[in-house]
Amino acid sequence: MPSITSLTAIVALLGLVAASPVDIEKRKTFTLAQVERKQFLKNGAASKAKTFRKFGLAVPDNVLAAAAAGPTGSAPAVPADQYDSLYLSPVDVGGTTLQLDFDTGSADLWCFSSLQASSQLTGHDYYKADASKKVSGSTWKISYGDGSGAAGTVYADKVVVGGVTATSQAVEAATSVSSQFSQDKDTDGLLGLAFSSINTIKPTPGKTWFDTVKPNLAAPLFAVTLKYHAAGTYDFGFIDTAKYTGSITYVNVKTTNGFWEFTASGYAVGSGSTTTTSIDAIADTGTTLLYLPAAVVKAYYAKVSGSSNSNTYGGYVFPCSATLPDFTVILGGSKQVVPGKHINYAPVQTGSTTCYGGIQDNTGIGFSIFGDIFLKSKYVVHEASSTPRIGFAQQAGV
Repeated sequence: MPSITSLTAIVALLGLVAASPVDIEKRKTFTLAQVERKQFLKNGAASKAKTFRKFGLAVPDNVLAAAAAGPTGSAPAVPADQYDSLYLSPVDVGGTTLQLDFDTGSADLWCFSSLQASSQLTGHDYYKADASKKVSGSTWKISYGDGSGAAGTVYADKVVVGGVTATSQAVEAATSVSSQFSQDKDTDGLLGLAFSSINTIKPTPGKTWFDTVKPNLAAPLFAVTLKYHAAGTYDFGFIDTAKYTGSITYVNVKTTNGFWEFTASGYAVGSGSTTTTSIDAIADTGTTLLYLPAAVVKAYYAKVSGSSNSNTYGGYVFPCSATLPDFTVILGGSKQVVPGKHINYAPVQTGSTTCYGGIQDNTGIGFSIFGDIFLKSKYVVHEASSTPRIGFAQQAGV
């Protein structure tokens, strides 16, 4: 028979207790800043392969080959060069501060834990599992198309983000992770900000941290400000008017698939005219590139001299010296512009004069993904009201 503490954890997790599982600490709004963890060489094909895996899709052979041949390791960076940094967010999970990747494209809060073999924990901070907080019978598993993934058991524990504490939050403690995860010494886990319906806990999906604290925030929303070559912020419960210019344009969100999913109505390349077309997409901070329908991507690179869709490199490439045109997406009738310099993702190999494009086609994925290449020029409001919607504004200073 489970202990009284375990029973309390179970009912708290399932949302059956009358008391609020949130300690707001008199703060109904707050901002969480990312921190820089390391500087690294970017691998465009590897980013593309990661996207396929994230959504459980088979990675094309040419992308796998290109990912293996691309740049790896770390290197010092200087402003405006081809390198970027890894930015994560500090989260207190059960009394230990972990560096987590905030991911609007998933709904799990999972982390490295004391349940793993010590060899997997080298270089990581990790959750110290307390048996009295274990949710009996609950497990989780995340797997990808290449066999990588993580799995474990579930605990109900305190999770503090900024000044807000979820006192009985579902924490997915890893018992094992694949080598792809354990080798990433900077990331201790992930905090999902998609809708709770796609949480992977079985037999009963758990709530995301945001869904747990949402009733206690001043407004049921969070806003994301990712930045180009700089650390960004996440605002919870309020909108920071200093972080954007113009007005915020909102479009309704379709929650059927559990993502922040919306429809764009057209696009333009550079100073060219607008092409009207319907683009079904999700906003995903956990995806690096901007994936669009093949015809849209082809139209963009038609304006980039020397570009090609390379089988060797697993995507569109171009001369690094090229001046890239801006890319504009029509959302709710407004023009949301991605600066051309953001679309030059990285050299395909160290020292190469050929660069990998930040815009790639969504062939094989099935929908468009507005990842960081798009988001780093935007202030994006995720509003989980009775009619969920997502708002876009041009980021101040961009």
